[in-house]
Amino acid sequence: MTKVSIATWNINSIRARLNVLLKWLKKNKPDILLLQELKAQEDDIPRTELEELNYNFITFGQKAYNGVAILSKYPVSDITYNLPNFDQDKQSRYIEGFINLEKKGIRVASIYAPNGNPINSEKYIYKIEWLKKFCNMQKNF
Repeated sequence: MTKVSIATWNINSIRARLNVLLKWLKKNKPDILLLQELKAQEDDIPRTELEELNYNFITFGQKAYNGVAILSKYPVSDITYNLPNFDQDKQSRYIEGFINLEKKGIRVASIYAPNGNPINSEKYIYKIEWLKKFCNMQKNF
């Protein structure tokens, strides 16, 4: 059986915390790191520095808000961006992929769920709808 170390981190701006992230990765060397709140669109995500550490880097960025990523020392396939059956969602809050280990694999997801908001606000309604879609998806997982 292959031992795999998995970590998750709400990075709260990958560009602002890149040096801290690189230092942490070099010290801890997780096999898989799930990031949330990248706060960068795809073209602004610092890929080179992370790929130089031999990570496969799968991102779902969004300008100034949200954004999620999977870093893996193993190949990643069968990637899903956004919750299934929630195509109207324009926010980058969910990414999942299959991590191909030596003999088997695991499916991981990086999730940045919507936060609390006043009841009856549009953001609250969105949050409830997002959570319902997420719970329904988990039933089929």
